[in-house]
Amino acid sequence: MGTSAPWVYPWIMIASVGVGIALARRTPQAAGLTPRERRMIGLGAFCGAMIGAKLPFALADWHGLLTGRVWIENGKTIVFGMVGGYLGVELVKAILQVRAKTGDGFAVPAAGAVAVGRLGCFAAGCCHGTDTALPWGVDFGDGLRRHPTQLYEMAFHATAAVALAGLQRRGLFRGQLIKLYIIAYLIYRFATEAIRPEPRMAAGLTGYQWACLALVPAFAALWARDVRQLRRGDEAGPGVGSPAGPDFAVSTRRERSPRRPPG
Repeated sequence: MGTSAPWVYPWIMIASVGVGIALARRTPQAAGLTPRERRMIGLGAFCGAMIGAKLPFALADWHGLLTGRVWIENGKTIVFGMVGGYLGVELVKAILQVRAKTGDGFAVPAAGAVAVGRLGCFAAGCCHGTDTALPWGVDFGDGLRRHPTQLYEMAFHATAAVALAGLQRRGLFRGQLIKLYIIAYLIYRFATEAIRPEPRMAAGLTGYQWACLALVPAFAALWARDVRQLRRGDEAGPGVGSPAGPDFAVSTRRERSPRRPPG
């Protein structure tokens, strides 16, 4: 492994994007949005994810950042890619003044796309785990049998996609599925760092573990904020005060029809 044809990785990455788009077409999306708003929010998710995935590597290589080389070289992180995608959506929504809860429409497509993308990492031999004596250990070219952490992650994200689709069909965790997915992955990633050959930092934790410790409370706080806003909206009446109205899918940028004078 790790010596596959150089075209394998990019084609699997392209396939992962295709899977994400296909799943997005089959996933219920937030109502009350114009086609332009949908396109812009989707673009924000994609650009945010790409920038977030590369940003830690860019900041660690100032010369590569200044020359632009770091943006086209290998090296991406799913942890910051997911966070970047979330922030990209929120930024675009703020610019467009859209308050619709759009995260549910991204959860299943994102999980499915990442699951396929991890196959590319496996084919390229990157993102592998520590050496192991387990029978399914894989030699990625250095003579050691290692944990195929890429396949572990593929299984996690594929399972998450199925579970999230089931929750969405049942109407559970409405408006919070993307946060649920991100928090679940951060917990999974924190645990599996134990079998990853990442440099250890303070308290024997890796940089990704420290990131998970910071990000889980942050997303939990965002979830709690949404719950508080929804409760205030329920107390005030339908569509008042909630993040996105009674069905989590109403844009606030809707002009009222002018009232005609009586008579």
